[in-house]
Amino acid sequence: MANRTQRTERRSDALSKQRIVETAMEILDTEGESALTFRALAARLATGAGAIYWHVDNKNDLLATVAEEVIARALAGVVGGAEPRAAIRAIALGVFDAIDAHPWVGAQLSGEPWQPAVLRIFDGIGGQLQALGVPEPAQFDAASALVNYILGLAGQYAAGARLLGRETDRSAFLAGVAEQWTRLGPAKYPFLHRVAAQLAEHDDREQFRAGIDLILAGIGTL
Repeated sequence: MANRTQRTERRSDALSKQRIVETAMEILDTEGESALTFRALAARLATGAGAIYWHVDNKNDLLATVAEEVIARALAGVVGGAEPRAAIRAIALGVFDAIDAHPWVGAQLSGEPWQPAVLRIFDGIGGQLQALGVPEPAQFDAASALVNYILGLAGQYAAGARLLGRETDRSAFLAGVAEQWTRLGPAKYPFLHRVAAQLAEHDDREQFRAGIDLILAGIGTL
C-alpha cells in the first residue's frame, strides 16, 4: 500500500495541473476545441488518461480551468490603483484581447454563465464600480450591463470561429458583407445602406471600446 501511495504521489507531482492546463491551451489554440480529448492530451503529455483525471474531472472541467487561466492572465495586466473608468476599460479590453488570441475562449465564456472565468470578470468590474461611486443599489445592474456586453462579444467570436475558417481574410470578408449591404434597397434598409462603408473599414477593438465608453457614460448619470 505504501509503494502504491508513493507512486501516486510521484505521478501527481510529475504531472502538475499547470502542465495539463498549458498543454490543453496549446491544443485549443492550434487545433480547436474538437481536437481536445483526454486521449490526445495524454499523448502530448506522454502519460495515461488516469493521471489527468487526478487533476480534472472531465472535459468541461478542463475547459473551464483553462479559460480561467487565460482570463486570470488577462486581468493581471490591469494596473492596481488605476482610475476606476480606466480600470474597467482595461479589464474589458484585456478580455477582448484574450478572446482574440484564443478564439475558443469566446465559446467557453458564452456557455456556463457562472464559471470561474466569468466570475473573475464580474467581480473585477463590480469592484471598480464601487470605487467609481456608483450607488450600491445600482451596482449589480451596472456590472451586469458591462459583463453582458463583454459576453455578447464572446458569443459573436464563438459564432464567427465556427462559421469562418482560421484562414479567412477578415478585410475581404467584411468588404463582401459591406457590398451586400450596399445592394440592399435603401428604402427598406436605410441605416444599413448608409453605414455599409463603415462596416468594411471599422476596427473591432476600437468599436468594442466605444461600446464600453457608451455604457460608462450611462453609468455616470446614476
